[in-house]
Parts: sequence; structure tokens; C-alpha cells
Amino acid sequence: MSSGPSLLEKSTNQYAAHSARNEEEDVTKSRLGASNGTEVTLSIDAMGGDLGPSAIVSGVARSARKNPFVSFILHGPKDELSKLVARKRILKERVTIVDVPGVVKMDEKPSQAMRRPDTSMRSAIDSVKNGEAKAVVSCGNTGALMATAMIRLRKIQGVNRPAIACLWPSRNKQGFNVMLDVGADIKADARDLLQYAMMGASYARNGLNLDKVRVGLLNVGTEEHKGRAELKEANGLIENAQELGSYEYAGFVEGGDIPSEKVDVIVTDGFTGNIALKTGEGTAKLVGDLLKEAFKATPLSRLAAVLAYTSLRRLKKRIDPRRVNGGVFLGLRGTVVKSHGSADATGVSSAIKLAYELAAIDFNERLAARVACAAHSVELHVSNETTKTPLTSQEK
Repeated sequence: MSSGPSLLEKSTNQYAAHSARNEEEDVTKSRLGASNGTEVTLSIDAMGGDLGPSAIVSGVARSARKNPFVSFILHGPKDELSKLVARKRILKERVTIVDVPGVVKMDEKPSQAMRRPDTSMRSAIDSVKNGEAKAVVSCGNTGALMATAMIRLRKIQGVNRPAIACLWPSRNKQGFNVMLDVGADIKADARDLLQYAMMGASYARNGLNLDKVRVGLLNVGTEEHKGRAELKEANGLIENAQELGSYEYAGFVEGGDIPSEKVDVIVTDGFTGNIALKTGEGTAKLVGDLLKEAFKATPLSRLAAVLAYTSLRRLKKRIDPRRVNGGVFLGLRGTVVKSHGSADATGVSSAIKLAYELAAIDFNERLAARVACAAHSVELHVSNETTKTPLTSQEK
């Protein structure tokens, strides 16, 4: 005797379909606050992801459906990309394909990748360099992307080390905090951390529309005597540069403060930031999996899942790493958004959305102006601090 879907399963499916439609409407709302209406062309490295160009083209199509003001330049083998684009009617007349045969592999050394002129990654970056696109999105090798972008686009005057900034779901009213660096460079001295604070504050101010930006420095404790020497030095530099950087310094913060409403920007080195980011993503996935298991345990719990479906979908959106996929390379003369290599269509679309909104508000131009204005003053301040003559025993 065959058993069809139960009444409970039918109700669940109908409710899920209704909520999915509502969710699709919700995700068209701006994450950073830049309103649609500005026409922007984005350059897409179509060959960089672990899931292949199919996932990337699907993400491009998803973005095209949500935003009629964005167009795309796809970089990769034309024969392969043309077939994928032809299957997405929404992409008709909104995509230009640049035929590039080479692909940067995930295990390829950055020093080798940046020298190759025939890769989709370099071609995508060059479209921004040549003014054909306002921003580039890539799911490829992070080290290779940073190295190639630094060579082709160059650093903003006054920036020593570029940083990757990500959006972290938080209790703040804007829904996100900014954390940097999350992987551009595993090392950062005190001056680098000061520059990260400046760039992170500018990102939060322009991207999240914050009038007052609160900056915290990630450490193993909030006490001033804790932490490595460079953190203690950076603590003083960032505090003294509050007026110059137009931010409010909250001092040292701990890992538990990353998603809190205590600060808007968390500053750290790339090694610590990347570990924190991957830990947060893994924890979010674990919570989601455990909730799914719990609501499937008994018939009564499945009924409770139907009743709580809308709230659960809302929670899933808040903690889903794909929805906040995309790290911004700050400190370059061009907007570069790095998507996770394993990103699916949803993740790619999220990274594209971030790139569009930053390009629409000319964020990189604002950041360059802020950094250039502050660089000389910061250098003078740091020089004065480091060249002070130590007090003699009598003067003490």
C-alpha cells in the first residue's frame, strides 16, 4: 500500500512555498543602504569558484532578476560561458563575455598567478583598471587575487597593507558589524592596525550609513596590560587618532564582542580575523543543522516547525554565511570583492550585491580621499611618538 504525503507534510510544503516567496521579496532590500537606480557594470571572474562557472552564472542571473540596473562582464572561455548564459533569459543583452582561456587554480602560488596574463582573474581585474567596470567579483584563490589586484590596480596612496573587510551579523541596529583584516595578510604591526581602523571606519560610515562609528581592537582581554606588544602600541595609536579618523574608540574587545552592539568595527590581523570568520561560519552551520534535527525528531516537533516556520526562516537568513558572503579588499585603487570559493548561486549573488552597492555610492573614491587626507597626519603623529627622547632617571 503506497503512502502519499501526509496532511502535515502538505501543510509544511504549502507554508514553505508561501514564506519562500516573501523571503525572495525581502532579499531585494538593500543590505548596505544604497538604493537601486544607479546603473553599474560589474566585472565577474567566472572561472574562480570551486563549483565551476555554472554556479557563478546562476548567481549572476539571480542578481540580474533582483536588480535591473546592473550589467556584467564575464571573463572565461567564451564557448563554455555562452552556453551557460544562453540558458538564463534574464541575462539577454545584459552580459558581455571576454574570452580568456586561463584559470587560476586554488593551490596556485600567488607569485605565479600574478604573472600570468591569460587568466580570467587578471582579465576581470583589468576591466576595472581600464574603466570598463566599476568593481570586480571573484571566487578564486585569495592570495592570487590580492597579489594580482595589488599589481594591476595598485594601492591607495598612504596604505601600507590592504585588508579584507567582511560584514558580521550583529545586534546593532544596522544588523552588521565590520571586521578587518580577515585574511589579506597574516601579519600586521601597530601602524597597519591603525590604518585598518581608519579604513574600517570609512567603510562603516559610507557603507552602513553610520554617523558615529565605534571601533574596537580585538584582543585576549579588555585590560590594557593584556596582549602582544604591537596590540598595546596600536591601542594608543588608534585612541590618539580618533578625531583624525572621525570615529569613537572603544578600546580592546574580545571575541564575544564581535557580534555585539558594543562596537561597529572590529580591527585585527588577518591570521586572527580569518580564524574568527571561519569559526563563526562553522558555528552558524552547526546551529542550523542542530535546529533542523531537533524539529524533525517527533511528529509534534514537526508540527511546531510548521507553526514557527516564518521565525525559523528569519533566523536562517540572519545566520546563513551565504547571505553575508563577500569580503572587500580595502586600500586598493579599485573595488574588489572576494567571494568564498565554495559559494553557490546564493553566495555569489550576495557578493555581487555588495559590489554593486559599493560601486553605486563611489565608496572607493571616498575611501581614497579619506586615507590620502589622513596619511600624512598619521605619519607625523607616529614619527613624533617613536622619536620622543626617553626620560632620564632624574626627569622621572
